[in-house]
Amino acid sequence: MRVRRRTVWFMTLLSLVAVISVYYLVDPAKQFNGLTIFSDDTLQQTAITGVTDQEASKQDVTTEVSSPSHMFEEMRMQVSDERSQLRQQLTQKIASEEYTAEEKNQAFNDIDGLIKQESAEAMLEMLVKSLGYSDAFVRAEGEKVSVTVMAEELSKSQANEIIYLVKSEWEGANDVQVKFSANNY
Repeated sequence: MRVRRRTVWFMTLLSLVAVISVYYLVDPAKQFNGLTIFSDDTLQQTAITGVTDQEASKQDVTTEVSSPSHMFEEMRMQVSDERSQLRQQLTQKIASEEYTAEEKNQAFNDIDGLIKQESAEAMLEMLVKSLGYSDAFVRAEGEKVSVTVMAEELSKSQANEIIYLVKSEWEGANDVQVKFSANNY
């Protein structure tokens, strides 16, 4: 019993290292150059253009900042927080004595699936960026994949190219939605 618990913890730790490795490969740390703070381009990029409410009737209030990449980072952080909580719940389930071996195995498989999903999303973001977009956000839930790209406009052929890319790289992607976020500096 003790060996099995050690193996589960080792696999969990190994999976966490894999996710962190993919994160650093996709988004390497950028060096800070203090002089860029004072450039005209940087000051224009960081100016706030305004605050808007989207779908106030649903009581969802969204604050937009001028740089969509900040919006993309915020979306990534929100998804990361949700998945971190789910991963923590599954890890607690694995460590608990209250669950059967089958339930623990299912929790372990769910963690493994979550890691694979995160890696696939990060890879798709990289591939979409390689098509010439400055930033992209990919979120998958089951067979539904939502792709948001940073672009002024998105033609049907560009959207089809992204859909083709997602479907060719992600086997279970049956419903692919492509949106764009305008670059409003």
